[in-house]
Amino acid sequence: MDRTHVTVEQPARARLITAEERELPVPATLRYTAADPLAVHLDFPQEVSLQGEAVTWTFGRALLAEGLRGPAGGGDVHIWPCGRFRTVVEFHSPFGLALLQFDTAALDRFLLRSYAVVAAGQEDVGAAVDESLHALLGNV
Repeated sequence: MDRTHVTVEQPARARLITAEERELPVPATLRYTAADPLAVHLDFPQEVSLQGEAVTWTFGRALLAEGLRGPAGGGDVHIWPCGRFRTVVEFHSPFGLALLQFDTAALDRFLLRSYAVVAAGQEDVGAAVDESLHALLGNV
């Protein structure tokens, strides 16, 4: 069975932690596609964006898995457990910082669903690179 076109999507309720340490609910969707086997995507609707446009953050699936067990990340995305039931995802952009909390169980379920499509360590990186190069360069 060709799984390269399989996509896993899962709604996720996030809580945005404000500078005043208030928690505001934020809708989000976790997305994994076998065509991009090393990445996960976190989609936010336009109504929660500073620019009024839908926003997608893309980062490594391995980073998400590592961040569920202990502090992980560098650069624009950092992930760490916050107690037994929550996980923090921190995003850095030129516009500032966003600190979100997710239910750890929901992130675990999403990872398990993604592993059912492409097992950890079984990602076909060569195919992903070929597809990305074709998207960038076309038939050059």
